Amino acid sequence: MSVTIGLDVGTSGVRALAVDESGRIISEASAGYPLLSPRPGWSEQNPEDWWQAIRETLGKIASETGDKVIGIGLTGQMHGSVFLDSAEEVIRPALLWNDQRTEAQCEKITELVGGERLISISGNPALTGFQAPKILWLRDEEPENYARVARVLLPKDYIRLMLTGEYATDASDAAGTLLLDMRNRDWSPDILNALEIPREWLPRVYEGSEKTGELRTEIADELGLPAGVPVAAGGGDNAAAAVGVGIVREGLVSSSVGTSGVLFAHTDGFKRDPSGRIHAFCHAVPGAYHLMGVTLSAGGSLSWWREALGRDYDELVREAAEVAPGAEGLVFLPYLTGERTPHLDPSARGAFVGLTSRHSIAHMSRALMEGVIFSLKDSLEILRELGVEIREIRATGGGARSPLWLRLQADIYNAPIHRTTSDEGPSYGAAFLAGVAAGIYKNVEEASSQVKLREDITEPDPEHARVYEEYYEVYRSLYPANRSSMRRLTELAARG
Repeated sequence: MSVTIGLDVGTSGVRALAVDESGRIISEASAGYPLLSPRPGWSEQNPEDWWQAIRETLGKIASETGDKVIGIGLTGQMHGSVFLDSAEEVIRPALLWNDQRTEAQCEKITELVGGERLISISGNPALTGFQAPKILWLRDEEPENYARVARVLLPKDYIRLMLTGEYATDASDAAGTLLLDMRNRDWSPDILNALEIPREWLPRVYEGSEKTGELRTEIADELGLPAGVPVAAGGGDNAAAAVGVGIVREGLVSSSVGTSGVLFAHTDGFKRDPSGRIHAFCHAVPGAYHLMGVTLSAGGSLSWWREALGRDYDELVREAAEVAPGAEGLVFLPYLTGERTPHLDPSARGAFVGLTSRHSIAHMSRALMEGVIFSLKDSLEILRELGVEIREIRATGGGARSPLWLRLQADIYNAPIHRTTSDEGPSYGAAFLAGVAAGIYKNVEEASSQVKLREDITEPDPEHARVYEEYYEVYRSLYPANRSSMRRLTELAARG
């Protein structure tokens, strides 16, 4: 029996899976690390913490699989910036996907490249989470550090460097930098020249299932793995997760409720939203693309709520399940860390709207969870507006394991929600990509054919769907009505 390993460099920790040729999970391991927030709206991590967690999890997997490992696939949080000097030393903590400090740099990028031209080339407008504005921020705010830069890598690609000694990335993750020409699936000379970013700082771009290097002998010996194991290019976390739930052909959409929330639709060709409300990225499937809407604080909203109350997660969800749809006229805006789709506004703020003396913690928990799915419904409506075929929605992430999250998705989307037999997320898809690179499967489609669906389907309740359609109309009206106030509050808070 041969196995492949999928490694996911997530926001809260590393997740590692060993998977056999049939898609069965043989071994798993995880390790956490801290999230740093030196200022409001800033989000950073130390790449060395990722590497230590990778060594820990890989060591555990190796102790259980040994010489059976024939391939490794990488995935992880997108958009982050790891700045390296000429000695491959990390210059400063990495700026992460949910960091909001680069609004001024986004405006500058739009000015230098042109808004329409930027979307035409990269598929996306300039957003604070992306890598390109982080590079400009370093140039503007930390010139001494900027002067030391020799390479810029995405989080999973720093781990690749440590494992293989190779500078490489994949098209799906590179698409989240704002520096990729989406049609050519390589770095855009036009954007790089406009922003004065040297091409040599960036790694070579591969397709997700291509081999990018081999495990270094000293690392293999240290961890107990075979030397020379091929390491696949892999994919950004959402693209890899889509491979892991079989979203590899048109008509299939995944709905993920994790720390962030994601609506992900496979497209065979490059299709973009001219207004930039929804992301257009390369897929980890060679030559394919995807459209993706993002809610920055999905499950993260519930985590914030749980921590603020000091309550048990399961207890909060159980109480919320007993509240009727609509939470008796209470609506939650889940913009706790700004928002991506469809507002593209780092100054967006969260809110409970409609509070009365009748509302309890249970009502607020219910409204919070409903608000998260309303925010994802925004993305679903844009997909429909763009003419994307939606034949089947598959739930993934932590929300796929919760009956209430599943019920809310079915009722608010007014569509059946399917689940796969494995809810392992990005690391599972990364293991499949490694299987293609290692020659187990002939292509990604064959690898994803190992994904099986559960027989139970969460069907929408027609009455609940009708109620939620009315609440959704209210939800959509609240951000435009409060946008200026949100921005003013952000400005006041920034005064310290």
